[in-house]
Amino acid sequence: MSLTRVDYIAPWWTYWLHNFPHINLRFQPTEKSFQPEDENYQQSLIFLGCVAAAGLGLNLLCLAVYLSCLCFCRKDEDEESKKPNSCCVTWSAVAAGLITCISVGVGFYGNSETNDGVYQLTYSLYNANHTLGGVDSLVTGTMSNMRTGLHQHLARLDEIFAMRGDYVQTLQFMQQMADNVIKQLLGLPNLDQAKMDLATVANQTAHIEYYRWLTYLLLLILDLIICLLACLGLAKQSRWLLTTMMVFGVLTLILSWTSLGADLAAAVGTSDFCVSPDKYVMGQTKGIITADIVHYYLYCNQTRSNPFQQPLTIFQRSLTTMQIQIQGLLQFAVPLFPTAERDLVGIQNLLNSSEASLHQLTALLDCRGLNKDYLDAMVGVCYDGVEGVLYLCLFSILAACAFTVMLCAIPRALRQIASRERDYDDIDEEDPFNPRARRIGSQNANQANLHSFCSYSSSMGSQNSLHPPAPAVSNPPVSEYMNHTALFGGNPRYENVPLIGRGSPPPSYSPTMRATYLSMTEEQSRHFGSDFQA
Repeated sequence: MSLTRVDYIAPWWTYWLHNFPHINLRFQPTEKSFQPEDENYQQSLIFLGCVAAAGLGLNLLCLAVYLSCLCFCRKDEDEESKKPNSCCVTWSAVAAGLITCISVGVGFYGNSETNDGVYQLTYSLYNANHTLGGVDSLVTGTMSNMRTGLHQHLARLDEIFAMRGDYVQTLQFMQQMADNVIKQLLGLPNLDQAKMDLATVANQTAHIEYYRWLTYLLLLILDLIICLLACLGLAKQSRWLLTTMMVFGVLTLILSWTSLGADLAAAVGTSDFCVSPDKYVMGQTKGIITADIVHYYLYCNQTRSNPFQQPLTIFQRSLTTMQIQIQGLLQFAVPLFPTAERDLVGIQNLLNSSEASLHQLTALLDCRGLNKDYLDAMVGVCYDGVEGVLYLCLFSILAACAFTVMLCAIPRALRQIASRERDYDDIDEEDPFNPRARRIGSQNANQANLHSFCSYSSSMGSQNSLHPPAPAVSNPPVSEYMNHTALFGGNPRYENVPLIGRGSPPPSYSPTMRATYLSMTEEQSRHFGSDFQA
């Protein structure tokens, strides 16, 4: 094993996910190697999504059974049984809220980690694409200079040196060197196709990752909003808000299981790639780049010879030979042919530019740059990426549990709210102990008193003449009212003393107090009647 390969070691969770059973839709085991083009391998990933769909169906079935038992097996609850149920709903809401908050936190972390890993992958792909693009540009530019620029200068010098055979032979030798350089450059692999493939993969990956990140962000916010609104509905005892949140809870439960299936399939597929990425890369570059070049960049073993060393060496020697020939012509031919100096200087500049391109090409073709990009991409995908997807799977599981608890608590809360409203509606509105009847009675009494006061002021004289004075009825003393209030457990209040004479009930209106008050009122009426007759 080469020393560079120590820099990348597949994490343990990729081996754990790689060992997941790979079964196609016909329930037949398939190979675990990463083969996205293979139909059986695709079916094995779809099977993982079907497992999550089965979990969703089982979850919905359990909820349906629970709701059926809650609806059809309901029984009358007395006052003692309501308190434990209320506590059960409260603790269920608290548990659902805590689990939702934890799941949202885990989801945000997993979404960020996945985004960081994919960003590192695309960044490495763009760097590798830039390197390959630089190599292709240098090779194309050097070949163009040799074919066009050098050929034009040599053609004009051939006309100038037509009378000197030795100079013409030197020009022909330089043309052979230029053709040799072009031949060596043509021997380099055509990296244009690989460059296009990397650019396409990077663009598609960045595009898909943006929408994936945005989708999970909206899902996390939706989970948090639904949880908060459900807690608000429980606090306000709002039936329509709880019913709405129950519908959205079912929708979110379906989305959680769906995201779990997608994340699980993505994690297993990516782990299959991370366990042996070299095998897949070799298969994808087959027919485009030779195997020795791919090995050179994947492993970057310094003991392995550079496959570009020979053409680059010939390139360097050819340029050096041509520069020596140009120096000789500048020294000996220019004094005899002054017009040749311009073309000779042009060839010299062209050779200097080609030599600079040669140094840049040598640096770009070195394995360390592309190998670093390759290792960075693997670390980004297999460490941050797969780890983030695992956290997203955990988020989906926690969110499904939280909304399952919430969907179990909301029907009980709705049942308690309906029971309280039914108990409140059963109160007789004509009952003097009913708060609403007391409010209505007090409003009517105030209106009657106002009307009688107005009519009394206008006809006081006629009333005195037509009717004899009514017998005076003594109100019970204050001490008697205080005894009444003490009997009913209240505090003595002097502002409500006239209410005793009008037969109004005391402030408290429980059934026991009502019976006691009516019995005392009857005794007081009989006592007043006997006194009046006497």
